[in-house]
Amino acid sequence: MPDPIPSDPIPSDLIPKPRYERYAGGGRESCELADPLLAAGPGTEAAAAWLRREIGAATGWALPAAPEAGTPAGTVAGEGRQVVRLVLRPALAETLGPEGYELHVTDRGVLLEGAGPAGLFWAAQTFRQLLGPDAFRRAPLRPGRTWRLPVGGIQDGPRFGWRGMMLDVARHFTPKDGVLRWIDLLAAHKLNVLHLHLTDDQGWRIEIRRYPRLTEAGAWRARSKWGHGSSDRWNDTPHGGFYTQDDIREIVAYAAQRYVRVVPEIDLPGHSQAAIAAYPELGNTDVVDTAALGVWEDWGINPNVLAPTEAVLRFYEGVFEEVLELFPAEVSPFVHIGGDECPKEQWRASPTAQARIAELGLKDEDGLQSWFIRHFDRWLAARGRRLIGWDEILEGGLADGAAVSSWRGYAGGIAAAEAGHEVVMCPEQQVYLDHRQDGGPEEPMPIGYVRSLEDVYRFEPVPPGLSDGAARRVLGAQANVWTEVMENQSRIDYQVFPRLAAFAEVVWSGQPEPERRDYAGFEARMAAAHYARLAALGVDYRPPGGPLPWQRRPGVPGRPIDGPPPNV
Repeated sequence: MPDPIPSDPIPSDLIPKPRYERYAGGGRESCELADPLLAAGPGTEAAAAWLRREIGAATGWALPAAPEAGTPAGTVAGEGRQVVRLVLRPALAETLGPEGYELHVTDRGVLLEGAGPAGLFWAAQTFRQLLGPDAFRRAPLRPGRTWRLPVGGIQDGPRFGWRGMMLDVARHFTPKDGVLRWIDLLAAHKLNVLHLHLTDDQGWRIEIRRYPRLTEAGAWRARSKWGHGSSDRWNDTPHGGFYTQDDIREIVAYAAQRYVRVVPEIDLPGHSQAAIAAYPELGNTDVVDTAALGVWEDWGINPNVLAPTEAVLRFYEGVFEEVLELFPAEVSPFVHIGGDECPKEQWRASPTAQARIAELGLKDEDGLQSWFIRHFDRWLAARGRRLIGWDEILEGGLADGAAVSSWRGYAGGIAAAEAGHEVVMCPEQQVYLDHRQDGGPEEPMPIGYVRSLEDVYRFEPVPPGLSDGAARRVLGAQANVWTEVMENQSRIDYQVFPRLAAFAEVVWSGQPEPERRDYAGFEARMAAAHYARLAALGVDYRPPGGPLPWQRRPGVPGRPIDGPPPNV
C-alpha cells in the first residue's frame, strides 16, 4: 500500500485541477528522480510504452523494467534505484469513476494507479505535468539532470465522460500529421473526444473507394474567401486535401492508444455542395444545373442541398458503410450526420421534392429534412451505432438512441435532455473557439462574440433548471473549432489556446456553480507553468497581452456582432 497522503494542502500548477491533492510540508519536500526503473503491472503495457516513448524522450530516461515483477514503489533490492510503478486498481472506480486515478510520490519513487487503462493514462499525463514544462519536449535539454516532484498524493477523476473538441477540416484542411498532433494536445489536457467535421460545401475530406470523385473532385476548390462576411478579398491559391482510408485507420488507432474517441461527421442533407460537385445527380437537378457547380469557395449557408430521392439515400448508405468500417464501434460508437442549416428553397421549387412530400404524407419541406435524419437514424441503429447530430435534428422527432449536439445555445440541449435524449453541450455563445478572444482592433479576422479566457472558464455544461433525470443525460461538452478564417496550424493554435485549457478544466473538474470557480487561481497556474508547457509543445497560443505582430491579420474583415451574446 502507498504511504498515506500528507496532510498539508498547497496550490499546484496542474491543469486541469485535480479533484484532491495534498503535498508534504507545504510542497517543500521533493522526490528527486534520476534514471528510475519502471515496474509495469498486468494490463499496464500501453501506459508503460507511452512513458518510455514520451517521458523517456524528454528526460533521457531509458526506464528499464524493474527486475522484480510487482515491486512496490520504492528502492529495488540490489539496485539502489527508484521505481515508477504502474498498477490497475479497479476499486478506484467506486469513488473516482471509470477514468479515475491516484498518484503517490514519496522519496522512494512514484506510484500511478488507474481504475482502468484510461485512468492510468491520465495519471501518466499528471506525472508529466509534475515533472515540469521541460518534460513536454522531444529531447532532453540537459542530459543527466535530476527531476524533482513534490512529495504527496493526488486522487482524481473527471466530471464528464464526453470531453471533446470539434475540428473542422472541411473548410481548411488539416493534414494527417496535424490531426495526430491535435490528438496529443487533447490527451495532454485529459480531453477524450475528437469530433472530425469531414465534409461540407467547401470540401470532402475522406476517401470513399466506391465513389472516387468525392475526393478526386470534391476535395479541391479553386480559391478561398479571405476573411468573412462582407470581405471582398480572396486567396487565389487552390486549396484542398483528404485523408486516405489508411490515414483514417492510423488516426483512429493513434487516438485509441491515447484514450481519445474519434467521431466522424458526414454532413447531410445540407452543407453538401462538395458532394454534389463530384456527383451532380445528388442535387436537385430539376431546379438547378448541378453539373455547373464546383466546390464552394465562399463561407456561410449554401442553398445547394441533397435531393430527397431513394438514389441519394442509397449513395449515402454506401458512404456510411465505408465510414463504419474505418471507425470501429468499439472506439467510435457515435456517427455524426450534421443535419443543420438546410435551406428549403430548392425543395419548394422542385417537382421531385414536392412529389416525395405527397408520397410520404409529410406536412412540408421541414418534414423532408426529418425524413432524411430518421432514415439514417434507423440505418445506423440497425448496425449497432448511435446517431448524433446538431440540434436541428430534433425538428420532427428522433429515435430513442439518438444524441444531440446542442449548438444554438442551451435550448436545444434542454429540450433534448428533457425528451430523453443524451446531449453534448457546445453552445455557440460559449464555446465556439473561432469567436474572437478580445474586443480590441488587433484580433485577427474578428468573428462573432467576444469569448475571453475567463468567459470559457465560466462555461457550465449543465444549465440550471434541468430535472435530475435530464441533467444525467448531459454526456459532457465540446469546444467547436470552425476553420473558415483559420487557414493553417498557427491560426488554429491561436484561436484554440489558451482557451482550450480553460475548457478542459471545466469539463474535467469544474464546479457546477461557475461563480465559485477560482479564475485567479487558474490564471496563476497558467502563468506558473502551463504557458511554458504549451510553448514546449510548439503551440502558437494567444499571449495574455494580445496577439503578437505575426498573429494579426490587419485589414481583413471578420463578422463582428455587437452586444453580449444571448445566453439561451
